[in-house]
Amino acid sequence: MVQVKLKDGKIMKVEKGTKFGDIAQMINSSLRKKVLVVEVDGLLKDLNVPVMEDCQIDFVTRDDERAFPVLNHSGAHLLAQAVKRLYPQALFWVGPAIEEGFYYDMDLGDVTLKDEDLIAIEQEMKAIVKQGEVIEHRVVSKKEALKLFADNPYKIDLINELDEHEEISVYSQGDFLDLCRGPHVENVKEIKAFKLLKVSGAYYKGDSKNKMFQRIYGIAFASEAALKEHLLMLEEAKKRDHKKLGRELDLFMLSEYGPGFPFWLPNGLAIRRELENFWYHEHILEGYEFIQTPILLNQELWEISGHWHNYRENMYTSTIDDRLFAIKPMNCPGGMLVYKRDLHSYRDLPLRCGELGLVHRHEASGALNGLFRVRNFTQDDAHIFMTEEQIESEIASLIAFMGRLYATFGLEYTIELSTRPLEKYIGSIEVWDLAEAALKKAMDSLKIPYKINPGDGAFYGPKLDFKIRDSLKRIWQCGTIQLDMNLPERFDLNYIDENGEKKRPVMLH
Repeated sequence: MVQVKLKDGKIMKVEKGTKFGDIAQMINSSLRKKVLVVEVDGLLKDLNVPVMEDCQIDFVTRDDERAFPVLNHSGAHLLAQAVKRLYPQALFWVGPAIEEGFYYDMDLGDVTLKDEDLIAIEQEMKAIVKQGEVIEHRVVSKKEALKLFADNPYKIDLINELDEHEEISVYSQGDFLDLCRGPHVENVKEIKAFKLLKVSGAYYKGDSKNKMFQRIYGIAFASEAALKEHLLMLEEAKKRDHKKLGRELDLFMLSEYGPGFPFWLPNGLAIRRELENFWYHEHILEGYEFIQTPILLNQELWEISGHWHNYRENMYTSTIDDRLFAIKPMNCPGGMLVYKRDLHSYRDLPLRCGELGLVHRHEASGALNGLFRVRNFTQDDAHIFMTEEQIESEIASLIAFMGRLYATFGLEYTIELSTRPLEKYIGSIEVWDLAEAALKKAMDSLKIPYKINPGDGAFYGPKLDFKIRDSLKRIWQCGTIQLDMNLPERFDLNYIDENGEKKRPVMLH
């Protein structure tokens, strides 16, 4: 027998190997009909997964926000199955759930889809839903996976990136099979309402040197009412499209002579200057000093900061007097040099520096989108140097400050704690664990609700991400509070403590 702790704190004892769907049935047959997946110790899993050890679970019903990415992931598979039936030559790459729904990248050979072709694909998807295909999961060896997907070089490439002895997860529904970690709904009938939105191009692996795929976007909801509300919101969003308003109100312009590099026009610059004046005024009230760091700095600096190894592909470079320089993608390394120019006392801390710094980051041409995705922009940065004992109070102060700024514009926000990336990061795991624990402690002591966003931290430290909701209920990633113990170490930053000894400061940015 294993113990299963429910959300309400109750403990159930069930036979080892009992499926989570059967546990839902034991609790309440009505609940079983509403449940799509289950959250087990913080991870979403299929209802057909057997329970093998003691755990804490929470069943996710259709109207739960956690069901949205699951429905849309299953929607991507439904789309691919329909496309394969209509275009047998189709070869698929990846089809994830995203915040705006889902998409699938595919190679259709000589066929180029138009938006009107989506109608027929959508009809085929509805036909598959009516058939009620059961979605089944199984785990196979790498050798077996290579056989299953032998006719798809893009899937073979994905499989070959995996370890030789790694178990590989695949899902099937009727005549369709796909590589996927899941989770998914149990039956395609659960995908009750969906809409294909558009088709566009996307390079294989995001590299413009590779083949151009066709990417079909769509969205799925648990009810027709929710889908209808979303489609109305999209129509409203078209009226408020910032690119359209930018042209009509003479705010900004874009040019083919500088893709991704916006031109500010008089009306737009007037608004921008007002926002900057507001920014300076509010930061003065919070005790900030202001700096401005160079746009162009040499390779050695970026090697010290870790950007050269972890962010090089996003940086623009130039050779000057036989030395390699990079246009800054972030303001942080310059802020390190400003702090290091003097030896600071513990009495100077916390030291709060603010900068409106122009940064440049390379973005693929296909990803550029008005002012939402550009290649240069002004970063509103704070670099706060402090002792470890000041972490909690400074985070509390920053959250209150950011909350006041958002409230000025009527913006509500939620907070996510983003932890160490799996691959690209600097510093030791021990230092990362300390930084993550410090952020958690600060948030818990403030009693502010937050979610964990695993693996989405910056390469130099964990962060709190502030996500705002606009008037159309869309979610946007906005400000961050990054706790950094790595850059002060790499730049050998110090302060003199009350005993006259050198200590390493901690940094928020």
